[in-house]
Order: sequence, then structure tokens, then C-alpha cells
Amino acid sequence: MTFEEFVTTRGASLVRLARLLSGDRHRAEDLVQDVLARAYVRWRRISATGRPEAYVRQMLVNANRSWWRLGRNRELPYAAPTRAEVVGGEDSMVVERDHLWQMVLTLPYRQRAVLVLRYYEDLDDSAIAEILDCSLPTVRTHAMRALAKLRDLRARELANEFGGTR
Repeated sequence: MTFEEFVTTRGASLVRLARLLSGDRHRAEDLVQDVLARAYVRWRRISATGRPEAYVRQMLVNANRSWWRLGRNRELPYAAPTRAEVVGGEDSMVVERDHLWQMVLTLPYRQRAVLVLRYYEDLDDSAIAEILDCSLPTVRTHAMRALAKLRDLRARELANEFGGTR
């Protein structure tokens, strides 16, 4: 497969993966562009591995992690706008999905990466372990902790919403 064919067939999915990892559409596009520029220079070696997609995914995960480590994150957080939605309204499913992804973005980096690769990219644990360069038990531990954290966050929200305490 040539580099051009790879970008044509997998480019959009790489941007979606980067968006889920980074939480920002513009940063995702920049990450993918940087990764593809580096991959282009080494494409013969990457395609010779027989698994160019896994290799480029790993480059993307590492590039996103490096972005945070290098202190390029100079953005100032702002309070998310609150908008009461009618339960069962047309937008309620979109709002719920967006809210879930906002909770996912609060997770530590590796936990978030495991969930995105497992549930969005539909990869098995061995592929995730290869991409994140860790062991299978580590992948499972990150997934277990991430899901427990999301359940806990949701339970606290529901308790606050309905006046209970937790």
C-alpha cells in the first residue's frame, strides 16, 4: 500500500481517534498532520512491518502524550455552559453522549486511551497493549479503573441531581 492510499483510506479514522484522545478537533487535526508528516519520511520502513495502521496509531497515541508532556497546553479552561435539556427531547441523546465524552476526558491519559482504543476503535487488549507499549494486565487494569471512575462520577452526578448525598 502506498502512503497516499493509506492516507486516503485511513486518514479520517485517524483524525477521529486523535479527536477522542485529545478532546479537541483542531488539535486532533494538527496531531494527525504531524504524525503523517513523520510517517511519510519513513513510509518504506513502516509499510514493511506489515501493520502500518497499528504503527501509525501508536505514533498518534505517542504524539498526543508528548503534546501534554512538553507543556504545549497553554489553554485556559472555562466553565462549561449549563443548559437544561428536556428528557426525551431530540437533542437528549447527543447531549448525553457529549456529556459522557466530557467525563472520559477527565480520566488520566492512559485510561482514556485504553477506553478509546477498546470501545471506539474496537481493538482487542493485545492490540491496545502493543499500541500503548504495555502488558495485557495493564490494559485490563486501566480499563477497569476507568470504567469504575466513570460509574462513580455518574453516581455522584445523579445523587447531586436528585438531592441525595454520596
